[in-house]
Amino acid sequence: MSKKELTKEQEQIARFAKAMGHPVRIAILQLLASQTCCYHGDMSEILPVAKSTLSQHLNELKDAELIQGTITPPTVKYCINRKNWETAQKLFSTFFKDVQFDAECSI
Repeated sequence: MSKKELTKEQEQIARFAKAMGHPVRIAILQLLASQTCCYHGDMSEILPVAKSTLSQHLNELKDAELIQGTITPPTVKYCINRKNWETAQKLFSTFFKDVQFDAECSI
């Protein structure tokens, strides 16, 4: 049996999962998803995290392209990257649906 290559989807799911792998990042995504438009302001006034730490979390989410934003001092504007958010939803949904367990195979 030969080794299989990792698929583009597997790599993308892993990237999204890594970016979402911290409670502060989940809180950021939930905050941005609850907005009717992009978020303007200082998230460190809402979330229990220092500005420098928040910046690192925002960068991680931005690098994964789950959010998009601009920093033009004094204004900061962030929002969900809707296209990639929909891609993440589809990938995770398919992943969880496709991973099935045999009911008789348990410890």
